[in-house]
Amino acid sequence: MKDYIDSKKDEMIEELKNIVAFKSISEETGVEGAPFGEECKKVLEYVLDLGKRLGFRTKNIDGYCGYIEFGEGEELVGIIGHLDVVPANIEDGWTSNPFELDQRDGKLYGRGTIDDKGPVIASLYAMKAVYEKMKVSKRVRLILGLNEEKNWKCINYYKQNEEIPTIGFSPDADFPCIYAEKGIITVRLEHEFEIENCQILEVSTGNNPINVVPKYCMIRLKLNNPDDIDKFQNRDDVHVEKISKDTVRLVSYGKASHSAHPTMGENAIVKLLRYLKPNFYIDELEENGVFDLESPKYLGGDRTTDESGVLTSNIAILKYEDGKLKLYTNLRVPVNTNFDEIDRYCEILKEKIPGLEYGMEYSNNKLYVDKDSYLVKTLTNIFNEETGLNEEPIAIGGGTYARAFKNCVSFGMTMPGEPDMCHQVDEFVKVDNLLLSSKIYATAIYKLAK
Repeated sequence: MKDYIDSKKDEMIEELKNIVAFKSISEETGVEGAPFGEECKKVLEYVLDLGKRLGFRTKNIDGYCGYIEFGEGEELVGIIGHLDVVPANIEDGWTSNPFELDQRDGKLYGRGTIDDKGPVIASLYAMKAVYEKMKVSKRVRLILGLNEEKNWKCINYYKQNEEIPTIGFSPDADFPCIYAEKGIITVRLEHEFEIENCQILEVSTGNNPINVVPKYCMIRLKLNNPDDIDKFQNRDDVHVEKISKDTVRLVSYGKASHSAHPTMGENAIVKLLRYLKPNFYIDELEENGVFDLESPKYLGGDRTTDESGVLTSNIAILKYEDGKLKLYTNLRVPVNTNFDEIDRYCEILKEKIPGLEYGMEYSNNKLYVDKDSYLVKTLTNIFNEETGLNEEPIAIGGGTYARAFKNCVSFGMTMPGEPDMCHQVDEFVKVDNLLLSSKIYATAIYKLAK
């Protein structure tokens, strides 16, 4: 199988190039046949056609998702990936067009190369290697989602309409194997917000997704007294643009990173709110953990720290409506912390900050599979055997499709000790790692399906 995958190196890179070219940012249009937008529709159709060309059975599930399958038998081995990506623009600091695969220095640069188009290609060619070289007694199905980066409507539609895998993995995180994923919840905090002698005309964080540390934040103000315009001065972290004699535009720039790793980024919302500190409850929020990204101040003590890590927060979206500032904060909650405790914390925060209101906007429960389970031990052993390493299964703050199914975990494709490039500028995968991952997946498919 390994030699077969090596022989397909150029083909795999070419097909990854082809699907990276689709700007498949999930839009949730609700349009029949293209519920997540035209680009998501097109990339799904392309990958399903690729599956057919490789000799597999395929199905487009009403444009919500699709699958590629081979084999026979009652049991179903699932590989669950996604083809939608988070936004990317050359202006963000990319050294090449994020939607044109750029191969240099042994790396493949482009949005989706590690999250999750690269892993989909690695998994698909692993399936082909098993199909051509080995015999299995179960069906193997690569499930392709299109709304993973937002609300998981694709995978929920799949579960309502299609067969649930007996066992499987999601190639959408880290090696050697993920046995625990933190819970995910988004909390909306809102409070009346006024700036003395100013009218707030506009607030924006662009189209920043809830699962990304915001790299941009803007607020546009009209001054009641034009003489006050000189009170707003440039700082290292905030740029002031005087649009007219009585209007200013304040912009802060940060660094994007995955919400699961907020300290890897620089939060533009936090920068701008701190610039306006005299006019908002920044001190109170910071003291209670809203801006303290690593300290488990939310609930106090060990209840927010366990084997899966600490509770982290990312203020991802800022809005201004009806005289209120609204902060949408994405929390990654340790597996032993109940969501009810987050609600209780917010009630305590309301008492400390008069006038503060909150709401739970979205939640996605944790994943926990025993480290001694057959699935975790098998996948971890496969990785160690294929690489010569001696790694232990790990817990992460990210959320993958693995938590959508029983008896499923996330498995690769980021290698131990290497940077997590998900949602980052200049996202890349090493060519060697693309091939090695495909070989690891081929062995895993064979052992789970034989």
